[in-house]
Amino acid sequence: MSTLIHSEHRNGIAVIKLNRPDKFNSFTREMSLQLHKALDAAASDDAVRVIYLTGEGKGFCAGQDLSEAIDPNGPSLRQIVTEHYNPTITRLRSLEKPIVCAVNGIAAGAGANIALACDIVLATTSASFIQAFSKIGLIPDSGGTYILPRLIGYQRAAALMMTGDKVTATEAQQMGMIYKVYDDATFAEESMKFAANLAQMPTYGIGLTKRLLNSGTTNSLEEQLEEEANVQVLAAQSHDFKEGVQAFLEKRKPVFTGK
Repeated sequence: MSTLIHSEHRNGIAVIKLNRPDKFNSFTREMSLQLHKALDAAASDDAVRVIYLTGEGKGFCAGQDLSEAIDPNGPSLRQIVTEHYNPTITRLRSLEKPIVCAVNGIAAGAGANIALACDIVLATTSASFIQAFSKIGLIPDSGGTYILPRLIGYQRAAALMMTGDKVTATEAQQMGMIYKVYDDATFAEESMKFAANLAQMPTYGIGLTKRLLNSGTTNSLEEQLEEEANVQVLAAQSHDFKEGVQAFLEKRKPVFTGK
């Protein structure tokens, strides 16, 4: 089996790279299943404190490989959505470690929505985001109709999904779709530096924060306040809380372990 997903560890960071650059990292069934395995491995590895997802070559991900989608011997469209993309999105959202997506080029269709399902999205200046589904008569999948309106509001999300208009990285940052944009020349270095800094933070507590951000999309205020109280107790039992308090009292920089 070819390596369509490249994974390596760097000082607490699981670097997961979409590795089909000749096709702008468009997904096939094999590639999706390899991504699932890479995410599962990062989730279960205590040494991994941050996941850094990016693409090989000039693009992040052009979405689904349409030649597979129309192949009568390939997976059905229902399989592609329910067995490939839906499990990817649920993994990205439920994995209680921070996930940084470094969008190094075009992110289109499912590729855009996979990026937006990550916790923090960084992009190079030349990157762009396209809800390309309407261009071929399909509807946005991979959680796009759930996540994008919550990031940028209904009007903008509806317009982008219905028109398929391209959004530059700078525009995406301005409308709150992504967090930061870096120059192309320094993007790889700066985005990895961002992930490395995050890996030194109390990532157990950050994972709990992610849990609350997820529940906050559906809970009432009263339910969320109660859940915050419960999860705060868990955070207060962590090594990192104890270290953070001790470092504060001793007026030194804390050394967090993610536990």
